[in-house]
Amino acid sequence: MKRKLAAAALVLLVVLLLPAQQKRIYIANDDHTDYLWAADANTYRDAFLAMLDYYLDQAEATAGDPEPYRNRFNVDGTFWIRTYENNRSPAEFDRLVLRIKDGSIGVPITLLNLCYGAMPAEAVLRSMYYAGRLERRYGLRLKLALSQENQTLPLGLGTLFSGAGASFFWKGICGCASRVPDAWDRPLDMYWWTGLDGSRILTKWNSMIRGNYYDLGGYAEARNLPEAVSFVTSDARFKARHPYDVIGIFGYGGDDLKSFTDQFPAAAETLTTADRRIIVSNINDFFEDFAAAHGSGLPAQTAGFGNEWDILSASLAEVSGRVKRATEKLRTAEAMAAMVSLQDSSFMRGREGAGESAWIDLGLYYDHDWTADGPITRDQRAAWQRERAAGIESYVDTLDKDARSALGGMIEKSGSNPRYFVFNPLGWTRTGEADLPAGAAEQSVRVIDTSTGLEAPSQRVVLDGRAYLRVWTENVPPVGYKTYEIAPGTAAVFDGRPTAGGNVLENDRYRLVLGTNGAILSLIDKRRGGREMVRPADGRMINDPGPGSGTIEAENTGNVSASLRIKSSSPLVHETVVTLYRDSSRIDIRNEIRQNFSGLQTWDFNVNLDDPLLRHEEIGAVLLARRTVDGGHYSPKAARTDWLTLNHFADLSAGETGLTVSSPDLSFVRRGTSTPTFLDTRTPRISILAGGQVDGPGLGIPSQGGDSFFLQRFALETHGAFDAVEAMRFALEHQNPLTAGEVTGGTKYPAAAFSLLTPTAPGVFIWAVKPAENTARGGIVVRLWNQTAAETSFSLGFNGFEILNASRTSLIETPLETASFLGSLLSGTVPGFGWRAYHLELSGDEVIGKGIGRKIIR
Repeated sequence: MKRKLAAAALVLLVVLLLPAQQKRIYIANDDHTDYLWAADANTYRDAFLAMLDYYLDQAEATAGDPEPYRNRFNVDGTFWIRTYENNRSPAEFDRLVLRIKDGSIGVPITLLNLCYGAMPAEAVLRSMYYAGRLERRYGLRLKLALSQENQTLPLGLGTLFSGAGASFFWKGICGCASRVPDAWDRPLDMYWWTGLDGSRILTKWNSMIRGNYYDLGGYAEARNLPEAVSFVTSDARFKARHPYDVIGIFGYGGDDLKSFTDQFPAAAETLTTADRRIIVSNINDFFEDFAAAHGSGLPAQTAGFGNEWDILSASLAEVSGRVKRATEKLRTAEAMAAMVSLQDSSFMRGREGAGESAWIDLGLYYDHDWTADGPITRDQRAAWQRERAAGIESYVDTLDKDARSALGGMIEKSGSNPRYFVFNPLGWTRTGEADLPAGAAEQSVRVIDTSTGLEAPSQRVVLDGRAYLRVWTENVPPVGYKTYEIAPGTAAVFDGRPTAGGNVLENDRYRLVLGTNGAILSLIDKRRGGREMVRPADGRMINDPGPGSGTIEAENTGNVSASLRIKSSSPLVHETVVTLYRDSSRIDIRNEIRQNFSGLQTWDFNVNLDDPLLRHEEIGAVLLARRTVDGGHYSPKAARTDWLTLNHFADLSAGETGLTVSSPDLSFVRRGTSTPTFLDTRTPRISILAGGQVDGPGLGIPSQGGDSFFLQRFALETHGAFDAVEAMRFALEHQNPLTAGEVTGGTKYPAAAFSLLTPTAPGVFIWAVKPAENTARGGIVVRLWNQTAAETSFSLGFNGFEILNASRTSLIETPLETASFLGSLLSGTVPGFGWRAYHLELSGDEVIGKGIGRKIIR
């Protein structure tokens, strides 16, 4: 006790007597997780538990010490906290929460250190949903985001972090297993990471001046505290890059499986001098001090740094494709579940645990240890990745099946003829094809649009050996459905049918000539003066896997669509089906690779454009693939630019002409001859990565983990001048097809058609309509993404339901403020390129549901 009182007196004296220029150095004991790299999952579980128990004891033992010298410990992800919750008693977990609240245990908003450049935006958000639950349940606000070791960082990620609630970001790199020679040399060491939407996060990403990841700029900066403090206070190179009085030295555990130390409080006391005060940190306190002292004059940086270890997920391409598909499928499953939940508040109850496990798996799948070069074997790593994918798919598929069945049982039905609803999860009225289940195609039938009483074009198709009835549906309302009745009789023959013959596909918009390797040899755009969109280069065309030959035959031709199937044995055994539709500008391509491979494989797209611009959806932002000094979005230094993120689309455009490519299965695109350090901005070719170990046999999963089937689809659309709204709309329609379910009869929703909501701002996309994560509170969550540069006012009108309560939330559903609403109308604004989310409690019962439906139909 005497020692503590004396120390407190000394600190007070030092603080009172020190000059204004005294440095404040924050030292943080942070443990870095290399999950399933050094050991298996059970061993990591035990390590998390042991370390948290140890540091909780340390926090309590020093709780009476002066504030700068209390023991603090920082985990590098909420996965630690969930592990503790699942393996300790409620009382023990409450003890942990108490120390999180008082700052003794630092916790970021992020799950673990993930390869964000490989992730869909939705996966990024779901990986933080457990953090959102902690915030709502315990009144926490988690302000710190982390991304360690991997050398690169997506630009749009900052917008998602900020929208989720993060204000601060720390990154340290490894500088290993890297092809970014200047990764150590940061453009800025402290800056405001500013998104395209104007959001900003205070960022510490120090240059790794001495080339050691157990040093400043790495992820174990505090491994040798006396040396680190000496370096930041005396090294001229550091001072030039960090000319600030507030300094952070973070990270101790490094690559160790477990780390236990009580040295930080003693080191802080010992190293404090008249010129510097050393403070044991929970990291947040550093950022808060820095923001107050230096934030107003700090430079901003808006730049992407490309991908490095992110690309290694392509070494298990089909499994990664399954995860991307399941993530996209959530949009439809949850939109149907939201409509069901509004009429049956019990629908989502009992799914909470499975949902949370799926969100955890969705983050863990992209853990940064895709290098797979540690003690855990590559076979073990691949098997663990497959388990994560299976967990995600199981939840999404079950929710989709249950919601589809429940919704079909809520829609009014009369008569004995079979009926099907066609559901549109997107926020605008759509026209397009829908495949009704196999039972609808068992005999010759007519399909009747119950809203108009008119026959809809239809045809029988066989997909993967199963028969379906393909229907051309018109004006399916936003986040809603139309119903179609199957009537006996012979289907009419409609004008405007696409045709397939020989190696030519044609409709009223395009004429395609296909090669025997599955490539498109010619793409004539009839609506743009017969313009040829293919420009051969190096023997490659569009959708070109490389030289090969095979057979071509027509299939599934009829009122709605026509297809050509190519079977080829080179360069890999594969089948390609290209499909055109009536009155549609979309070209569908379905590639199936049917053999294992170990080399690097791509699909090339050579487009007949001069010096086109490449734009692509990264993570939470659409970027122009040029350096910032050339008007684009990529940093001129310390960035890797060969394989860029490909989420929903990539687009090549020049002047008044362009081609959009939608990619639901693959995640990386290369422009022309780009390399890790050279970004090609002229070649009119993009290559989409089919799979492989991009950085050689030593990194990633060899030979695709033994897989021998790969589904790799695309859709193409020609267009005039580039329009980001239309490009995203096209890709979302391709990747979220109109989907059908059987109407079994009910009293909750009307017989012919229903739309849950009516939006007013076309450029503000309804990104998600879903049941709220807080099932006890109920309600739904609507998430928006503004695809335009201008701040935009919007309103959403809910058909058949009045708004009882509405709040704006973070992107992980933590309440922020009351939202503006009147009756059934929600209104607000979304920043240019920004995101918003709202939680709504709506009134509604059987009578309201029926009555509103009738009003809409009439």
